[in-house]
Amino acid sequence: MKIIISYVSAGAGHLKAAEALQHYLRQSCPGVDVRLVDALKESTVFFRFSYLAGYTLLIRYATFLWAIVFWLTSLKFLRPLTRGFAMLINYLNTKKLANLFIRENADYIISTHFLPSEIAAGLKKRGKITSKVITVVTDYGVHPYWLSQGTDIYVAASSFTRDVLIKEGVDSSSIREFGIPVDEKFRQAYNRGELCRKFGLNEDRFTLLIMTGSFGFGPIEEIVDALYKDMQILVVCASNKQLFEKLKLKDYPGVRVFGFVDNVQELMAVSSVIVTKPGGLSSSELLAMDLAPVFIAAIPGQETINMHALESLGVGVSACSVKDIRNKVLDYMHHPEKLKIVRERIKEIRKPHAAGELCDAVCQSRL
Repeated sequence: MKIIISYVSAGAGHLKAAEALQHYLRQSCPGVDVRLVDALKESTVFFRFSYLAGYTLLIRYATFLWAIVFWLTSLKFLRPLTRGFAMLINYLNTKKLANLFIRENADYIISTHFLPSEIAAGLKKRGKITSKVITVVTDYGVHPYWLSQGTDIYVAASSFTRDVLIKEGVDSSSIREFGIPVDEKFRQAYNRGELCRKFGLNEDRFTLLIMTGSFGFGPIEEIVDALYKDMQILVVCASNKQLFEKLKLKDYPGVRVFGFVDNVQELMAVSSVIVTKPGGLSSSELLAMDLAPVFIAAIPGQETINMHALESLGVGVSACSVKDIRNKVLDYMHHPEKLKIVRERIKEIRKPHAAGELCDAVCQSRL
């Protein structure tokens, strides 16, 4: 059996989900030929640069423009125009990717981003490939670009996602509510006491994790200033070197400051609550770790929809100011019964075994 897992390297979540699937297939389905393909590497140089640079610039410096584009491309009466134009641009710039799909004609093409899904589904519709096309929607909401005629199976993050797909006209028989694939390290049990000793934390104190993506978005310094006297705080600054230096210089007691980390699962395991952005993959990771989220700094569009979806599912709250963040975190700290209710709800809706469920279904030809 030959499987291609395709993603787009704009935003880390699509790659992480693809890697989780690849890892599970290689571990649990011996003999399967699985290949990971970055759709942008199989596109024109200008398209690849525009996709990556454009995404970064808009997300960091012009989120209002991103919001406008997201809104316009979501409007039903404009879809024939906006989707048609986007499909033409994609078709002209991804011929290498299309040729790869045709040449390999894999048994399955699994995509964790809508761009390779669109290309594969189009080829399937035109009879150029016989591959079964599976789209893993890596958000809790569904932008129309995720929908492509020729797709065989849509993998939904949640019941909320499933309902949106059905409203958009997808047949329920083509939907599998497996969830967003996460790495196996988020499914393991950890000894909190040992980890507290590793990070120099008091096991009996309430611990807050602050982590807002690779850019370190949001009023993180102000949040730390507002809460460090009340609890232990772990802060992941990622690429925000200025924030890292500022917090290190302040040297607050009980505050641990990190740059980029590869052990985020350990930081989650010792924490009671996380202040974070509502990314699709990161939300699935924290739910797998039974961690209650307070959402901030949502990117307009897909992340605001993720936030509303998770709030509607009863597993997250949003905050719009530092004062609001402080009040909501302290409310959890002073009322552990509320935190218990959220964690029980998380256990009901989380899907930590998404990668395994999808891959087992593929390997056993149950899709």
